[in-house]
Parts: sequence; structure tokens; C-alpha cells
Amino acid sequence: MRIPGTPARPPHRRARSARSPRPSRPTPLLALGALLASLVSATALAPTAQAAAPPTGWVTVAAGNSGKCVDAAAAGTADGTAVQQYACNASAAQQWQFQATGDGYVRVGNRNDATKVWDVSDVSTADSAPVQLWTYGGGANQQWLPVQEAAGTYHFVNRNSGKCLDVPSASTADGARMQQYTCNGSAAQSFGLDAAGGPQPPAGTPDFGPNVTVFDPSMPASSIQSRLNQVFAQQEKNQFGAERYALLFKPGTYSADANVGFYTQVAGLGLTPDDVTINGAVHAEADWFQGNATQNFWRSAENLSVNPTGGSDRWAVSQAAPYRRMHIRGDLQLDDGGWSSGGFIADSKIDGQVRSGSQQQWLSRNTQWGSWSGSNWNMVFVGDVNAPAGTFPNPPYTTVAQSPVTREKPFLYVDGAGAYKAFVPSVRTNTQGTTWSGGNQSGSSLGIDTFFIVKPGATATDINRALAEGKNLLFTPGVYHLDQTLNVNRADTVVLGLGLATLVPDHGITAMNVADVDGVNLAGLLIDAGTTNSETLMRIGQSGASARHGADPTSLHDVFFRIGGAGVGKATQSLVINSSDVIGDHMWLWRADHGSGVGWTSNTAANGLIVNGSAVTLYGLFVEHYQQHQVIWNGNGGRTYFFQNEMPYDPPDQGSWMNGPTRGYDAYKVAAGVTSHEAWGLGSYCYFSANPSVVADHAFEAPTAPGTRFHDMVTVSLGGTGTISHVINTKGGPSNSASNVADLVAGP
Repeated sequence: MRIPGTPARPPHRRARSARSPRPSRPTPLLALGALLASLVSATALAPTAQAAAPPTGWVTVAAGNSGKCVDAAAAGTADGTAVQQYACNASAAQQWQFQATGDGYVRVGNRNDATKVWDVSDVSTADSAPVQLWTYGGGANQQWLPVQEAAGTYHFVNRNSGKCLDVPSASTADGARMQQYTCNGSAAQSFGLDAAGGPQPPAGTPDFGPNVTVFDPSMPASSIQSRLNQVFAQQEKNQFGAERYALLFKPGTYSADANVGFYTQVAGLGLTPDDVTINGAVHAEADWFQGNATQNFWRSAENLSVNPTGGSDRWAVSQAAPYRRMHIRGDLQLDDGGWSSGGFIADSKIDGQVRSGSQQQWLSRNTQWGSWSGSNWNMVFVGDVNAPAGTFPNPPYTTVAQSPVTREKPFLYVDGAGAYKAFVPSVRTNTQGTTWSGGNQSGSSLGIDTFFIVKPGATATDINRALAEGKNLLFTPGVYHLDQTLNVNRADTVVLGLGLATLVPDHGITAMNVADVDGVNLAGLLIDAGTTNSETLMRIGQSGASARHGADPTSLHDVFFRIGGAGVGKATQSLVINSSDVIGDHMWLWRADHGSGVGWTSNTAANGLIVNGSAVTLYGLFVEHYQQHQVIWNGNGGRTYFFQNEMPYDPPDQGSWMNGPTRGYDAYKVAAGVTSHEAWGLGSYCYFSANPSVVADHAFEAPTAPGTRFHDMVTVSLGGTGTISHVINTKGGPSNSASNVADLVAGP
């Protein structure tokens, strides 16, 4: 993240462009009330006649006294899980389904496991008997009569006891456990019902689990907007929460405003972006942080065309917020009037102007626009059409005419017959512009039946079994704790995550090992370190791997790593690449500088990335806050297009951050034995907030050899808090309290 207000070369503040309309909160599902009313009379406490079938949609159930939602504690699905009230958060643990059991009674199942229902413990008839989840077995203590009240709310009467679902002592606290109690007409026994989870999935939709919503053009616009609003209301500020969502649009035209919050993917299901048109907006704002977008992480917009309201859309983000295969039929603003520190666009077309505003750095790859406006420290353009003219550092533009070798990210789509498939783009060389604007995309399609669809509750054993059977993996949104390493051994395996699917290696294991084989595609994953130190979070190829894969390289797209932030995390190395010819296409490796479990001795991590393979090419490499060398490059023939780094904020003193006699560690170190390496557009910043007297002797280090060339480098002392003495080796600099920004055109 950037520290707001500290850059010495302040970005120009701009008036905010016109915003898309603010989403409103979803309204109660009145139709559901009408359906439930058909089950029973408005006042009866026991049925007098056969009731109509109950509704089948998912709903939230909110207590009238507190406004909080009936919730399965800790998203549990085990028998005995407490049914409690908790602040409404749109999670599956708060979504319930009524299924008729006869005589007007219903069983109430949870979305995480619909076989688990509201159950009065021990078949009790006593006041204050707790309510739990239990596997449905037909017991009267598992059946409830929904009775509509005058206000359209409901109370629920247990068939076994005749007593009502009740919030104990009318509590308003999170975690208050639901009970049964003599019916008394109080607000603690009155519950409002709202639609949950959006529209029901269209016919033919695979089972993507509870956290994927698929929209169809035939659905009412109000239902689509309600679901978009519901997810955003939960995710707008949910920086370190466990909830994950993918909101997918089938081909067609929609009127919608998709405000994209944390851990949310909004994507089209067409073969090209123009197969899905959104009239409205698909945007990221920073209202939750007073216009400051420096913490707008972990979200994505992909494979959509947008006719933006007012002619301009906004994508105000920083790290780990990819914008891919997008077609904006207007302008695009990349900030929200405050500070911003992104970002990444690829394979996209913006018909109008891109305005970078306060963005401190940005990578655009294989993208086209009408014009580009704005710059700050480090703007890099690779394979773009209409890249702005300029010579680093005035303005700080680095332009590379063609991308030497790329493979775009795999994506889901629905074909003309309605079948779900994954498109895997081919490797391309020496390219400019998008893959799709010419109409012919090179690649192959895989049927959804070739994938093991990983849903919440799947174990590492389940996943490894599917891999051993030759399956690809489609991780649906969720947080997956792993008790064994995932082993990807088959060439051309696709591992695709939706909604920032998150893997957490427990007990100090490696989350994923990829064999030294051709063509593995890893995309859309967040690897979050566990509390026990892992030596490595992900390894590509075994140590000493020597095979070449130039014709069919392994590639990583939007693969992110996190050490701490959501809680204590520890890992010595985040990513080790031993294979050759690997392509990295947007990666953020982050030792957390804020959040939970953050401290010099808490979220410990030595190195972000170590490259041992030959001819590895990386686009959009973000590595921040590791405690030793952030990047170590040992292989020959490596290339990096755009690098962004922050040194650790928290060395307590110089003695704690020494590399032998050298003060501090490098942001990016090319090993002494390397004879060929090239990098374009590199930035490293320091903000030694724990002790501003700390010094880094240099940001970049590389051997002085004819084949080792760095182009367009910048170092910054943010607010003059700390010193980087030299840019590369002993050249350039300093960046310190007297001279915050140091530029260097070439080195070493």
C-alpha cells in the first residue's frame, strides 16, 4: 500500500468524474411474504388446513428486535452447530430455504448444506431450549410453522413444542443463540425475510456452489441489481474477511450498476467481451476510504463491454485488482480524487481517454485506447496501441512496442448451444493490441466436464484425487485450508480460481507444487500463508529442473500471495520458479503492512520471489515488504516488464536489517553469475516508519555485464521517511528527506 499524503512529487488532484448511480440496499422480498401467507393464516399458531407448497428461493431471516440475521455459527455444517443471530453479511451461512413437510409446516435448511436444518435440541418442549443445525430426519422438533404478521414479518412455531423461535432476552448482541420460547408477540420473535443469493441460476448452469451467481438477460433487472447491491454492501469494506464472490453474466445485454468490492469478480461469460454488454457501470470506488484508493485490493472486472452512464467509468484501485478483456465504450478514470497505487490493465480496449489521475504507477499490456492522460512515478506500456509519447523520466513513461511472449488468462464462457466451457488462449509472440478485437482468437476450449469444480468443504485429498485422475481444477469462491500440498503433475493442466479463491496451507506445508512439465495454467488464486511457517508457498518445477518449455510454457495469471493481514501468517519464500520459460502475468507478493498479525516478528517472510529457471518473463510484478531480498533472480535470460516494490516499513533498527556489511536488502537482486537479464520500468519505495534512520544502500543490484540491462528506474523515500542511498549498485540516488525521488534511465 501507499501511505497517503507522502509522495514528494504529489499527483495532481482532479475533480471526480461523474459517478454512476449509487446502489441502494435490497428491499424485502414482498412476493415471498405473499407465498408464505398462503401456508397459514395470519394469526394461527397451529395449522387448520393443508397449506400450499412453500417458496424454494433462498432468503435471509432477520430478527425484528436487533435487525441481525439468523446465522449458522462460524459457517458450520456439523450436527450441533449453533443457530445464532449475527450482523447480516450476505454469506451462505445466513441463507435459508423453506421446504414443505406437510400440513403447512416447513423444514429450514442452510445454504452451506441444505440437509442441515433448524432443530430444537434434545426434542425439548421447554422454554429456552437452544436451536441448532442437525441433519434432517423428519422429527417434529425440526419442523416449523411460518405465521405471517400484520407488518409482513413472520414468527415461526415449532411443531413439537408449539413454542416460537426467539432471541434470548431480546438480545442485540452478535452470537446470541436462538432458542424456543412461549409465543408472546414480541419483536424478539418477529422476523423479516429478504431475498438472498440473487436470482436462481439459469437452467443448465453447473453447480458452482453458494458463492457464484450467474445472471441471464431474461432475469428482471431489479433482481440482478439487488444481488449486485447485496454483495457490494457486504464487500465494500471487507478487506480481510473470508467471504468470496463471483458474479457472472451470460451473453446478452443488461442494465446494471456493478460496484465491485473486495474479493469480488465481475465477469462476462462470452467468448469475447462484446458478447456481454452492460449499460450502466462496472466500477471500483474508494468512498469507504474517503477517496483514497491505496487499499482497494483483491477484486477484478473481466470480459465485459460497458456503455458507461455519463460516458465515463471508474476503476480506482491499487494492487491485485486486474482489469482484463474489458471494452469500455467511453472514458476510464483510474483514481477517485484521492491517492491511488495500482495497477494493471491487459487485453482491453477503451474507446475514449484513460485518465490515470493520482496513480503512482501502472502497467498496461496489449491494450488500446483513444488517448492516455496522466503520469506520476512509473507508467509502463507494453504492446499497447496509442501508447503516450514521452521519454522517461519526463514524463515517466516506459514504452515497449510489442510484448515478446504472452499467454492470456483462461476464462469461462457459454457457447452457442448453452454449454459451459473454459477457453485457454494460445501463446503469442511479438504482439500489440488485444487478442479479441480482430475476431479470431487462437486457443482451445475445454468442456466443463474436464474440471473438478472445487466448492467450499472440499479437502486437499479430494482435490489431489481429481488431479491424479487427470482433471483440471475450477476453484469456486471460498477459503480452502489445505492439510497436504496440491500436486499438479500433468502437462497443460488448468487451475482456474473464481472470486479470488484462497488457499491456506496449514501445518507449514507448501500450498502447491507444479511439476516441471509443459503448459500448466494457474489463474485467479490468492495464496494466504498459514500460522505455521511454510518454507515455500508455491513451487513451479522441482529444484534443478532443466527442461525447456518455450513452445508451451507454464503461466501464472493474477496469482497473489499474502503473508499476514487476515491474521498471523509466516512463510520463508512465497514463490519459487525452478522451471524455464515460465510467463508471469500480474502477480502481487505482499508481506502485510497493515491488518491483523502484523509485526517484525509476527508475519515473518524473507523473500517474495526466487527465479532459478531460464528465460522467465514477467509482466506486472508487485513485491512488497519482505524482510530480506524481495526478489532474487538466479536464472539467465530473464525479463521483467514493470516492477513495483516497497521495502519493509518495520525494521526496528539498522542492526536488525543488515545483509552482512551492506545496509538493508535489495528490492530486486540479479545474482552475480547471471550473464543476461533485462528489465523495464522499475520502482522501489521506502517508508521506514518504525525507525526513519534506517538506510538501504541500494534498491537494485545486478552484475555489470553486457547482457544485463535495466531501463527506467525510480526510487522514492515516501515523505522522506528513510533513505535509499543508490538506485542500482552504486549509481543514482539518493532518495531521502532532502530529495525524495531519484530517477535513473539505465544501469547498471
